Amino acid sequence: MRHFLFSVCLTLLPLAAAAQTAPAGYPPKPAPPVQAAPKQGTIPQAAAQLSQGAVQAPQKAAPSQKLASPKLVEPRLNVARSGVAASPRVALTFDACMGQADERILSTLVRERIPATIFVTARWLKKNPQAIQVFLQNLDLFDIENHGQNHIPAVDVPTLIYGIAAAGSPEAVHQEVAGGASAMQAAGFAAPRWFRGSTAKYDASAIRQIRDMGYRIAGYSLNGDDGSLLGAGAAERKISAAKDGDVVIAHINQPTHAAGEGVARALLALKKRGVEFVRLSDVEGLGNDDTTQ
Repeated sequence: MRHFLFSVCLTLLPLAAAAQTAPAGYPPKPAPPVQAAPKQGTIPQAAAQLSQGAVQAPQKAAPSQKLASPKLVEPRLNVARSGVAASPRVALTFDACMGQADERILSTLVRERIPATIFVTARWLKKNPQAIQVFLQNLDLFDIENHGQNHIPAVDVPTLIYGIAAAGSPEAVHQEVAGGASAMQAAGFAAPRWFRGSTAKYDASAIRQIRDMGYRIAGYSLNGDDGSLLGAGAAERKISAAKDGDVVIAHINQPTHAAGEGVARALLALKKRGVEFVRLSDVEGLGNDDTTQ
């Protein structure tokens, strides 16, 4: 399964870090060989990165809590292709997990009149009233959709996903989805029709539950910024290579990360290529794992 992109979109949950104690005896025994550090953009790196508004270390499960190992899926989503080589169709989607709005990306979208679908959490909405006004003033460009209340993985059994505690029950999944929708409507947006959960992973029963709540679940086909951990050049190259029918996922909540600069440049490159930008509401989208049909 692909390593996960959403480092930055992990939930703001309390840190329960266990202090490490030094080994008995001095001098210490020779250290074992050091393993190679994970490649930039991998989940282990993401889980360790405690940058501004980005990722907080997960809350550990209580010792008495038995964790399950459910089968998880990370759905794919594509939109209908244009079939025109000179004008490939691409749906840009941006997650606003926590932190602040990335004005490099937002201003480019507005200035260049590039449509996009934005997935927001209740937490992000509370911190970004100015960005909310930009969205409300440009509803011809932006669809605002549901990224959850507290950015908790929408999995209905107790488990850890990249070290992050999942919702853990059908009731908690319902609250995560419904709470995000309530916050959106309180901010002045229409009732959402799409949901994308934290970590973009789900189990089958949670997918059925969310679908029964009236949502389609937004996967993706092109990971544009690896959770905002890529450098500017790498993010630009990945997104600039989008193909006809791609649904791109990137992040619009990390203004201090280099990836945002590359995302903004890629938007201009795609426009220069003649790309037809669409929102998820504009064309038919087809996802696997029973997420859209």
